[in-house]
Parts: sequence; structure tokens; C-alpha cells
Amino acid sequence: LYKAYLMPILEHGTRGVLGWAVGFCANTELALMAWQNAKEFLKAQKVSVSGMIMHHDQDTVYTGYRWVREVLLESKLRISYSLNGAKGNTIMESFFSRFKEENQSLFYEANTFSELAEMIKKRIRYYNHERLHSSIGYRVPMEVFQQLISEQRRPHFLQC
Repeated sequence: LYKAYLMPILEHGTRGVLGWAVGFCANTELALMAWQNAKEFLKAQKVSVSGMIMHHDQDTVYTGYRWVREVLLESKLRISYSLNGAKGNTIMESFFSRFKEENQSLFYEANTFSELAEMIKKRIRYYNHERLHSSIGYRVPMEVFQQLISEQRRPHFLQC
């Protein structure tokens, strides 16, 4: 039996998972892997991350030198910290609540870490491309995201 940690990076307005990473430790390295995946996705969409706001709690994962250097300084993001921990990041709490509830039995079926990572990948794809979200008008996140891009607007508020 093992414990795995999922670190997603969500776009606030669309609720889409733009990047994510899964690992055995919830540490800065895992958060930076999720950020790298989000940056690659946004770059493929021709969206600049410069000036975006990254909101998260004040866990040491997000307050250490490496995170601040790579996210704030190198990517030119602004950082917003929750004042009351995870409770101040309601979008992320909602994501985790729903994601775990909807997929828990599938995750328990994974026999290896690789199987779990593949299952998470499939479920995030479903979450982004097929699952209707009431908070965005019963649409799928990537549909809303693509609409933003086509209207030459860009996401500006990320959460992890």
C-alpha cells in the first residue's frame, strides 16, 4: 500500500486542469513539475504566463526559494497567498472534493504507481474534456478555455 499526492494547477475561470504531477511526496519538486506541465500547455496554446496570478496556500511547498524563484521571478507571475490555509482556496478544495469522490474506487484498483498515474491522466482528461461543470454553465473546461483564447482573452488567475 502506498500514498500518492496529486498537485494540479487549475485555471480559475474555466476550472480546467492546465498542468499536474503525481508523486510520493507533496514537495516543491512535485509542485514545480506540475507548473512545468502547465507552462508547456499554455505555451502550446500560445498563451503567455507573464503577469498571471498564481494563488495557493502558504504551505512550505509554495513559500520556499525554489518555488518563488521559478514561478515568481523566472515566469514573471504574481503570487497570491491564502490567508486561512486551504480554506481560502475554495476552487482547489472543490476540485479535490469532487475529483476524489468521483474517482476513488478507480484509484483503489491501481496495483502500481504507474497504473495510478495513468488512471489520473485519464480522469483529468475526462474532467477537462467531457465532464460538464455547473460552475461554468454546464460546459467542459477546455471548451471555455478555447473560447477565451479565440476571443483573444487570456487566463489570468491560476490556482494550485
